[in-house]
Amino acid sequence: MPDEKAGEKVAEQAETAAHAEEQVGREGSRSASPESEGETAPDSDVEGRLAEALSQVESYKDQVLRAQAEAENIRRRSSRDVENAHKYALENFTQELLPVLDSLEKAVELVTQAQAPEASANAGAEAIAQGVELSLKMFHSVLDKAGIAQVDPLGQPFDPQHHEAMAMIPSPDAEPNSVIEVMQKGYTLNGRLVRAAMVVVSKAPEETG
Repeated sequence: MPDEKAGEKVAEQAETAAHAEEQVGREGSRSASPESEGETAPDSDVEGRLAEALSQVESYKDQVLRAQAEAENIRRRSSRDVENAHKYALENFTQELLPVLDSLEKAVELVTQAQAPEASANAGAEAIAQGVELSLKMFHSVLDKAGIAQVDPLGQPFDPQHHEAMAMIPSPDAEPNSVIEVMQKGYTLNGRLVRAAMVVVSKAPEETG
């Protein structure tokens, strides 16, 4: 695991720094006490070794701090990756369900159109429409619980982040660059776009004369 390796690296470098500090202590003791044979080591030699040991200690301390920062960065990245993996695990599943949702919506639309006034007595067609519409509502409820939201931007300003323009049509009754028709609705999963809405966008009518 990255966190364990980073922790081992920090511990190893901390131990090295501790040994270096111990070495500095020994060098200081030697410079303050006589040699075993009654002679003292040259001051310049002792000071040189002491300065070298102090330099090593500072270097090891810097390495420890860097390793600690690296371990913290790895921990944060790992935590973020795990969170995203849980949050967006259903993304592929969502993409597979969307065609089913499209078909249900189209079925309701076709049956509703077939119910002309002269055919209003056709109870069978009406029952089918009601059944499919109920199934569609239940399906939307399941999607809502999973964090899947519908993007239906009819009448809204065109947003290239969530909409895919299939055509631009002059429209005197709509604001320029607004959605006047939704050919296919879009969907998001926990705020992340899964499928953009396919739309027709209005543009200002061309001036004549």
